Amino acid sequence: MNILILGSGGREHALAWKVKQSPKCGNIFIAPGNGGTHKVGTNLDIDPKSFDRVGEAIKEHEIDMLIVGPEDPLVLGIVDHLKANKSFKKLRIIGPTAKGAILEGSKEYAKEFMNKYEIPTADSRTVTKENLEETIKYMERLEPPYVLKADGLAGGKGVIITEELEDARKSLRELIEDKKFGEASEKVLLEQFLKGIEVSFFVITDGKDYRILPEAKDYKRIGEKDTGLNTGGMGAVSPVVFADRAFKEKVNKRIIKPTIEGLKKEKIDYCGFIFFGLINVGGDPYVIEYNVRMGDPETEVVLPRIKTDFLELLVAAADKNLVDTEIEYERFSASTVMYVSRGYPEFYEKGHEITIGDIRSVLPFHAGTKMTDGKLVTNGGRVIALTGLGKNLGEALSKSYAGGKEVNWEGKRYRSDIGFDLKELGQ
Repeated sequence: MNILILGSGGREHALAWKVKQSPKCGNIFIAPGNGGTHKVGTNLDIDPKSFDRVGEAIKEHEIDMLIVGPEDPLVLGIVDHLKANKSFKKLRIIGPTAKGAILEGSKEYAKEFMNKYEIPTADSRTVTKENLEETIKYMERLEPPYVLKADGLAGGKGVIITEELEDARKSLRELIEDKKFGEASEKVLLEQFLKGIEVSFFVITDGKDYRILPEAKDYKRIGEKDTGLNTGGMGAVSPVVFADRAFKEKVNKRIIKPTIEGLKKEKIDYCGFIFFGLINVGGDPYVIEYNVRMGDPETEVVLPRIKTDFLELLVAAADKNLVDTEIEYERFSASTVMYVSRGYPEFYEKGHEITIGDIRSVLPFHAGTKMTDGKLVTNGGRVIALTGLGKNLGEALSKSYAGGKEVNWEGKRYRSDIGFDLKELGQ
C-alpha cells in the first residue's frame, strides 16, 4: 500500500515511522514533512490545506491510504472534498468529515454535545462581544482559578488559566475585543475549574466500533512545575500510573462509549482518531476537550507502545471492520521530551543549524526542522522530540534527557521535569 500522511510535526514523523513497520506498507509520502521525515519516506512540498494539490499528489503517487495528521484540514473539510470526487472512491481516509471535526473545531459545540449525551465535563458559559460586560461582572462571583478557552482552533495555545480576577478580565478582553487568536476567539468559553490531574486517552474508530490506544500524559506549560504560558506540548509519558483498570473502565463506560454512540445518533460518519483530554478528579474522569486527531507530543509515546500492526488497524477502521481486530500493547514505558527554540511559545528565531551526535538510545521525532543547503536547521518553536523507552518511567526519561545532550543548536530550551508529578505518585 502507498500511504500519504499530511502534516509536518513530530506526530506525523511518528505516524510515518510506525506505519513503515508494517509489511503491508509500500511507499510513504509526507506532505509537507520536515527535516527528519525524509528518512522514513518522501517529503512532498504541499500545504495540507491545499486540497486540490493534495488530490493531485494522491493520483500521481497512486496513494491507497490518506492519514490526516493536523486538525486544520479536517475542520476545513478535506475529507468531504476528497469524498465528493468519484476518482477517489477507493481511497481509504483516516480522518473525520467536517461534521465530525467540529468536535475540535468548536469548543462550544463540543460542550453542547457532551451535555446532550451526559458525558461528564465542567460547567461553562459562552462569552461573545454581546455579553462580554455582563460576563466580566459575573466573574466577580466566581471562585478562582478562572479558565478561558478560545472556541476555535488556536494551535494548542487557546487556553488561559489564572488565579487573578484582573488578569482574567484583561485576558477575556484581549481574546474577544483584540481577537488575540483571530476568529478562533470570537467566542470564548468561561469554564469551571476542575482540580485534578490530566491524562489523555485515544481511540481509533470506524464509526461503529473502536479500539482504545495506550493512554498518555502531556505537559503543556513552558515552565518547570507546570508554570508559564501554554504551549503545543513540552513532553509526554505513557503509561500513566493512576490510569488503572478501574479508572479505565470509568473512562470507557462514562466517556468513550457515550461519545461513539452520540456520533452515531448525530448521524456523523466518523472514521479516524478521537483524542479525549481528561482530568482525574478524585478518581472520576471528566472531559476537558476533544481532538479529532492524535495529540502531539503524545503520539510520540503512544505509537511506540502499540505492539499490533498499526497499519492493519488503520485499514480495518477505513474498511469499517474494527470489530474483527484486537490491539496489544508493549509493556515498557515511554517518555518524550520536546526540545524547543528560545522564546517559544512567543517570538522565536528560525534557521539555526542543528548538530546531532550519538542518539541511538532514543527515537528522534522531528517537528520544527528542515533541510537547507544540505544542513538541518530549526524551522519552528518545537524543534525535536526525543523518545526514550525503558522498563519504567525513570529509565525512559533518563534516555530522553541523555539524548538531548547530543542534539544542539543556538537557543535550545527544554523542561527538565517531565513526569515530575507521576514520579511523586510512584511511577
